[in-house]
Amino acid sequence: MRVALHTRVRADRVEEYEAAHREVPDELTAAIRSAGVREWTIWRSGTDLFHALEVDDYRSMIAELEKLPVNIAWQARMAELLDVVHDYSAEGADASLPLVWQL
Repeated sequence: MRVALHTRVRADRVEEYEAAHREVPDELTAAIRSAGVREWTIWRSGTDLFHALEVDDYRSMIAELEKLPVNIAWQARMAELLDVVHDYSAEGADASLPLVWQL
């Protein structure tokens, strides 16, 4: 399943946000993969962040990650850096992207 998310980094925290993503804990990336994520890409335009995920089941992934201490710590860190924080709730499952056209 393809999922799109949108967040917004605080203008004064862009460098810190990008630095954090150069150092994502190995334990977290392993947990994300184990939860069924095949790809997670984040693009930035100004302070807007666009996430695209390829995941087996978004709701299951959320349920699996939300209880892990490494993810809880990461989300707390990101909350300090973001104006618009994705809360990783099951409602995000409605963000799935049906394919309309592809070249």
